[in-house]
Amino acid sequence: MSKRSAPEDAIEQSSVSAVKTSKESVPKSNVVEENDIDMGEFEDPYGDEFESDGEIIEVDSAEDDDEELDPEAVAKKIESEEQREQQEEESTIYLPHRSKPLGPDEVLEADPTVYEMLHNVNLPWPCLTVDILPDNLGNERRTYPASLYLTTATQASRGNANELITMKLSSLAKTLVKDDEEDDEDDNEDEDEDVDPVMDSEIISLKHTTNRIRVSPHASQTGEYLTATMSESGEVLIFDVASQFKAFDTPGFVVPKGAKRPIHTIRTHGNVEGYGLDWSPLINTGALLSGDLTGRVHLTSRTTSNWVTDKTPFFASQSSIEDIQWSTSENTVFATAGTDGYVRIWDTRSKKHKPALSVVASNTDVNVISWCNKISYLLASGHDDGSWGVWDLRNFNANTTPTPVANYDFHKSAVTSISFNPLDESIIAVSSEDNTVTLWDLAVEADDEEISNQRKETKELDDIPPQLLFVHWQKDVKDVRWHKQIPGCLVSTGGDGLNVWKTISV
Repeated sequence: MSKRSAPEDAIEQSSVSAVKTSKESVPKSNVVEENDIDMGEFEDPYGDEFESDGEIIEVDSAEDDDEELDPEAVAKKIESEEQREQQEEESTIYLPHRSKPLGPDEVLEADPTVYEMLHNVNLPWPCLTVDILPDNLGNERRTYPASLYLTTATQASRGNANELITMKLSSLAKTLVKDDEEDDEDDNEDEDEDVDPVMDSEIISLKHTTNRIRVSPHASQTGEYLTATMSESGEVLIFDVASQFKAFDTPGFVVPKGAKRPIHTIRTHGNVEGYGLDWSPLINTGALLSGDLTGRVHLTSRTTSNWVTDKTPFFASQSSIEDIQWSTSENTVFATAGTDGYVRIWDTRSKKHKPALSVVASNTDVNVISWCNKISYLLASGHDDGSWGVWDLRNFNANTTPTPVANYDFHKSAVTSISFNPLDESIIAVSSEDNTVTLWDLAVEADDEEISNQRKETKELDDIPPQLLFVHWQKDVKDVRWHKQIPGCLVSTGGDGLNVWKTISV
């Protein structure tokens, strides 16, 4: 991110331009005297014919007092000084949560040269959560303009003003600033990138704020776009937004009224709200876990005729369940994160509904967790003190206290979301209440000599881990999700709406 000063016309300009450098000197007035009117057309303003006992204006002090002041030399010196100051500014690393706060006339502006794609979506209310709808447009999509489908839900000032918003974003252009020396062939490939982005949306009215929203990962295969919301009322609503999805690509299609109502409502949590919510990536018929502030986790499964919620909750502590993640390799195993600092591993086959393993991950709340798609024994956790770590589940056992295989405390405020890149097990996205989303590459292993050279060149790198790839600024960012079909693409939600972005780093 770079700093941008306020417009120059916002700064009051002085009407006197002369410079006073000594007690005896006075500023030269801008008023035109009568005698000045008859000055010759080619009169040299720096000539010796100008006489004044009291006005001696010094532009700069020369080393040799007898040396005559050269206007060209002064201009060159000013230009050189400006270039030096500009280079100093460019070499300064500005980190929103670590550098000095912006001045009243400064705002943060994204550097377009480090983004391959960056689009902002303004919404009527802030959203605490977002998720991406799988589509049939193909995997490994790298061409532009891009299209994607997503869903979110609002946090309105009045309960009945809330909405579940399903949208299609299309004609998303590449925003990377191209080098003038690039081949004409590349220009021809991206000649359609100047098209304006298009947003289509479908609305479902809600009565309460949604704390978390999650979409079944099997939606594009089954044709049912099962979408669950955990609301502040304690209810878990399950919708099928397949009709909304169809409306985006079928001209004239009208969404039936029945498709705007939930197909099932889970009321087992009573009036206790929660944040933990996750669909099983392995059970395509539909298996949903939901956790609340009292530490209870309920499993809801789908039968041939309806939905069934297990009345006996999984329970270990009265501390709030902040996040839930199904295992990516075992269809009966899941993990929870709690405000008591524990990460717990559970098995749905347990008749006692107790955790199989419990590990202290932090001295503060464990806000979020993420199970790696590629390597099933890796689990990441984000904490309330701003730190986050990666755990090797093979080290989890009842007899020892494991330590994370990677641990970072770069963020200075609570971690609000953490997510492994589904296409690259070494890349992790972390969002924080310090208004930033950071991208990390755990595969980076810079040797000591390289780190030493970097620190000598740039002082700001002293306490920055070499694994840090990128810092994205977004006000009040709460949730960040990777797009599984567009490599490197992320969607994040915050106080100013949604950001859809992709960096040159991933």
